[in-house]
Amino acid sequence: MAVARDDGRQESQEERADRQWGELLQELRVAQTGVQILFGFLLAVVFQPRFAELAEADRTIYVVTVILGSSTAAALIGPVSYHRLLSGRRMKPQTVAWAARLTILGLVLLFCTMCSALLLILRVALHNQLALWLVAGMALWFAVCWFVFPLWAIARDNRQEATSSES
Repeated sequence: MAVARDDGRQESQEERADRQWGELLQELRVAQTGVQILFGFLLAVVFQPRFAELAEADRTIYVVTVILGSSTAAALIGPVSYHRLLSGRRMKPQTVAWAARLTILGLVLLFCTMCSALLLILRVALHNQLALWLVAGMALWFAVCWFVFPLWAIARDNRQEATSSES
């Protein structure tokens, strides 16, 4: 049995890919649900009577938000199609790697979609510059929760590994 890497698990490359695929599917289920709700909301906005009253800038933000939402859905649903088309071709490790890349891209696009949607909503609700500051604050919070904390954990783990290997 070939071990993929020394991470405390005794699994083959195929077993590792199967486990990682299952974990990735769970992550995608969470993200896809949020995207579907947000995208449904975005699609309904244009049919509201008040939409005709929006300023040109707000309409532009709306169009950008819908395009970002569509792109997000495509990236987060993409791994399912990728897996289905490659299923049975003994390419699970490659499938997992590409699906993980699409998922990260989907999360970046979701970040952009959320910020754009917040900007639209807060501009309509507040009619002032406070909307930009609130969106900037929320964008920072999303970035910290979704990207900074995980990257910090990786950097910390790498430092601990380097320290323990030097000992």
